[in-house]
Amino acid sequence: MLKDFKFHHIGLAVKDIDKTATVYEAGGYKKSETFYDAIQNVNICWLTKDGMPTVELLAPVDEQSPVCKILEKNGVTPYHTCYVVEDIEQAVADLRERRYVLVSKPAEAVAIGNSRVAFLHNRHTGLIEIVEAPAKIS
Repeated sequence: MLKDFKFHHIGLAVKDIDKTATVYEAGGYKKSETFYDAIQNVNICWLTKDGMPTVELLAPVDEQSPVCKILEKNGVTPYHTCYVVEDIEQAVADLRERRYVLVSKPAEAVAIGNSRVAFLHNRHTGLIEIVEAPAKIS
């Protein structure tokens, strides 16, 4: 990864946010409210615990949601890591030079304080999300 990327969260594709969140809550995580993200066509919630990685749960709204393919292929699974960047356009350009494929262009994300996010894939690291600072969990 680029040296100035800062870890933000791990994203999990889930079928049912409440059922998955219950498992994390039993381990001391706190669940945020659930948000609808029309751009990604998913419902999202955050799980946070002091000193531990933040977890984002993403559940499909309908069969058109991109999370459906992940769930069909792998079941409930972690499927992306997210990093905060200062300049999303420059980060995308830098990653593309490193053979990352742009999966989705920068767009606002309601669950991250309307910061812009982009998804990129590399066969050696899988799917990553980058979010432009400031990246505040809503």
